[in-house]
Amino acid sequence: MLTTALYSAGASLPLVAGALVGVRWTPPKRVVAAALAFAAGALIISASFELFEPAYESGGAGRSALSFLAGAAVFVAADTYLDQRTAGNAAGLALLAGVTLDGIPENTALGVSLNDSASVALLVAVFASNFPEALGGARAMIDRGRSRRFTILLWTAAAVLLAAAVFAGKYLFVNASDQALSYPLAFAGGAVLASVVDTLAPEAFGEGGPTIALASAAGFVLGFVLSL
Repeated sequence: MLTTALYSAGASLPLVAGALVGVRWTPPKRVVAAALAFAAGALIISASFELFEPAYESGGAGRSALSFLAGAAVFVAADTYLDQRTAGNAAGLALLAGVTLDGIPENTALGVSLNDSASVALLVAVFASNFPEALGGARAMIDRGRSRRFTILLWTAAAVLLAAAVFAGKYLFVNASDQALSYPLAFAGGAVLASVVDTLAPEAFGEGGPTIALASAAGFVLGFVLSL
């Protein structure tokens, strides 16, 4: 229970911390872009070695590949739907929906990993992605006229939801066999990779330009070292 609580806090509290900083400080765009790019590199490693590889070893090529593709497809479908539903509402629901949609598969996978070997690399990657997203998102809300109180409450609600996802991933699969765990791990891996390609990387490149790839490389190397 203690380990699950610590991982849950480590994955979700960066949203609150990022929002608290964002309502009081306007960060340079290139700083946020570098942080997002770093997270993208770390998440690619986590999706590969912390999620898909154990799923492949336990469930085989067919099951893991189909679950991985299903996770990517569900993320893309949900992201496309939310983009259409929240068009023109970038100061509120759209930002919250985007971060939540990214975070649910990541945090659920983090909880699932606690049933095998707790993934420090995935925790670091989730932390690295949640803080700059919340910081930039909260700042955007303030710039568009939202109050500090409303903004912090909104991001705190998102943090509670993502913390619950860690517990759900842990306890829904607490007695599952290695083969059964391969399904949610591969599914989450596909969703995480889709979120990197669809959300984090484009946003980082758009704000930081080509040199931002160096930050992604740094995140990749750190994620690889932590996954060993």
